[in-house]
Amino acid sequence: MFIILFLIVGFIAGAFGSLLGLGGGVIVVPALLLLPMVLADVPSLTSQAAAGTSLATMIVTGISSVIAYGKQRTMDVKSGFIFLIGIAPGAILGTFVSRLLPTDAFLIYFGFFMLLIALSLFFRPQQHKEKEVEKAYWRTGIDDTGKPYAYGFSYPTAIIISVVVGFLSSLFGVGGGAIMVPVMMLLFGFPIKIATATAMLLVLFSAIVGTGAYALGGHVEWLLVLALIPGAYFGAKCGAWLNRRLQSNILIIVMRIVFIALAIQLIIQGIM
Repeated sequence: MFIILFLIVGFIAGAFGSLLGLGGGVIVVPALLLLPMVLADVPSLTSQAAAGTSLATMIVTGISSVIAYGKQRTMDVKSGFIFLIGIAPGAILGTFVSRLLPTDAFLIYFGFFMLLIALSLFFRPQQHKEKEVEKAYWRTGIDDTGKPYAYGFSYPTAIIISVVVGFLSSLFGVGGGAIMVPVMMLLFGFPIKIATATAMLLVLFSAIVGTGAYALGGHVEWLLVLALIPGAYFGAKCGAWLNRRLQSNILIIVMRIVFIALAIQLIIQGIM
C-alpha cells in the first residue's frame, strides 16, 4: 500500500510538474507533509526533509522532461543557461534559511506563496517591443495558435531574478519552475509552452544543487525518493506529451486551478 501510494504521488507530481514546468515540488512537498497526518504507515517528515526529498525526486523528473522537450524542440536552452547563473547561489542560500522555519509556519508561507503565484497568472503577459530590450537577449516566432510572439530580457535583470528564484525554490523545495514560469511569462513575454519547457531545464539544475545542499545536512529521505522516482519518471514523460497537445489557454487554466487548490489546502492545514 505504501509503495503504491508513493508511485501514484510520484506520477501525479511528474505529470503536473512537466506539463506546467513546475517540477513537481508543489505536489510532492504537500504530500510528504500531509500524508503522515492521515495514514499511520507513512513516516512523518520535517519541512526540511520534505523539501530535500522533493528536490531529489525532481532530478529524475527534470531529466525525463528535458529529454522529452528536447525532442520537441520547445526549450530555449540559451535562456535557460542564462537564468541558471543565479539559480545555484540562490538555491544554496535557500537551503540554509529553510532550517529556521517550523513546519506549521512552512505550510502557511508555502500556501500564501503559491496563492500569490496563482493570482499573478490572471494578469496579461507583458508585450515586448524590440526597442525595449535593445542590447539584450531577444527572440520572435509563431505560437501554437498561429499568433506571433516576441520576448526578451536584459542579462543583469535575468540573473538577479534567477538568484531570487533559486532562493525561493530551494526554500520551499519546488525546483524553481513554480516561480520562473510566471516570471518568464509576465515579465519577459515568453509563450507558455516555451516557458514551461525551458523551466524544466532550470528545475533539473536547481534540483541537483538543492539536493546536494540538503543531503549534506542529512535532510533527504532516500528510501522515499526511490519510492517516488518510478512514478515521477513516467509522469514527466506523460506531462510533456500532454503539453504538446493542449492549447496554451487550457494550460494556463490548469495552472491556476492547481496553484489555488493547493494554496488553500496548505494554508488551512498550517493554521489547524
